[in-house]
Amino acid sequence: MPWRRLLFRALRGCSKRSSPYGFSLVELLVVIAVGGIVIGVGVPTVLSYYQSTQVATGAQHVRTVLNLARQIAMDQKTFVCVQVPTPTQMSFYVNTTCTGAPWVGPVTDAAGNISLQPGFTLSASDNPVFDYLGRALPAMTYTLTNSTTGSTLTVSVATSGRITIP
Repeated sequence: MPWRRLLFRALRGCSKRSSPYGFSLVELLVVIAVGGIVIGVGVPTVLSYYQSTQVATGAQHVRTVLNLARQIAMDQKTFVCVQVPTPTQMSFYVNTTCTGAPWVGPVTDAAGNISLQPGFTLSASDNPVFDYLGRALPAMTYTLTNSTTGSTLTVSVATSGRITIP
């Protein structure tokens, strides 16, 4: 019965003709070479993307902290001065001169300092003061630096109170 032989061969996974199993050395080397090229091009791209998103995340954190200071000034109908006492911390003062005791809230430690994300330093050209309308004086720029890569990103505060990451 010929159909029994065909069924038996199909179940065994072989055909009547002899066929080699596995890959030849040339095929294996081609696959390894193509894989090496893909990895060689892909890894640096992924690393640079990861580093740029780290800096962007740090800048968004600074923007969030500045928006919090603006919101406190508008909610309490007062002035809030933002200061950078150390390159890794920010503080709020509920006055126009950044003097006295810093504001303490849910985002600060007991001393009133707001810590930046680890691995970043911040420098400021001045201390902006937000008023009860949300405006800021003076207009200024914060520069956020990734300590590992040295890449920087700026966070700008306009006199209108708008905080942007250009």
